[in-house]
Amino acid sequence: MATTIKTTRKNNSNNFFSQFWKKNGKEIFPPIIGILGFLVIWQLCSTIGLVKLPGPLSLVTDERTRTYLMYPFFDRGGTDVGLFWQAMASLQRVLIGYSLAAIVGISGGILIGLNPFFNKALDPLFQFLRTVPPLAWVPIALAALQQNQPAALFVIFITAIWPILINTTVGVQQIPQDYLNVKQVLQLSNKKFFFKILIPSALPYIFTGLRIAIGLAWLAIIAAEIVMSGIVGIGFFIWDSYQNNYISDIILALVYIGAIGLILDRFMAWLQNKIVRQ
Repeated sequence: MATTIKTTRKNNSNNFFSQFWKKNGKEIFPPIIGILGFLVIWQLCSTIGLVKLPGPLSLVTDERTRTYLMYPFFDRGGTDVGLFWQAMASLQRVLIGYSLAAIVGISGGILIGLNPFFNKALDPLFQFLRTVPPLAWVPIALAALQQNQPAALFVIFITAIWPILINTTVGVQQIPQDYLNVKQVLQLSNKKFFFKILIPSALPYIFTGLRIAIGLAWLAIIAAEIVMSGIVGIGFFIWDSYQNNYISDIILALVYIGAIGLILDRFMAWLQNKIVRQ
């Protein structure tokens, strides 16, 4: 009886994976081939000395890097913690700064989008400030706030706010005139206009800004942490590894950064599809 149950479970599992591969294989197979090809070429170039960086196999062959790879959750105190905690510290800062940017950006974008005078007065300033790179804000933030943590949050905020603010403004300005006429004819209250017309119409633009901003926020915290000493974070981990010539550690950290950035982008895309469709 137990053997029959195990056989049935195994067959069900095989059927599931077979059906999954038939349905998604064409989408999964090309990226796998592309990634494997890139890793093989990289390893070959490293082996023959064409590039001076260690190959991807160094993540396993280097004892120190292998420890970070196999034990991401260790915590010896201070900044000597596993890459999971390094990444989570950075991600926590990103979520705080990004949330503040979303609140201020959406609120400000709605206000500016509804007021042509504000838009004309502030648009040149916004276009000027949004071109300033995240690293350029770091010394200003440190000079003004005197502490690494608030300075890092400010760098995230000031980097992420512009796409949210500008896209929200454009979204509000793109509300069809017919919708505005409906408000006048039906004499809708500001509350009903806001929730029934303005937000649904501007929502695709708002989410476009939010999706762009989450990527910029993640880039900003890495840049900020690289030049801010003594804080737990994956950016500081990269800089500390570079100073000690632990190149394989840097490569592993880059894998974490790319993976988290991809997850954040896909999550925002999924959230946009769920909410905007409704």
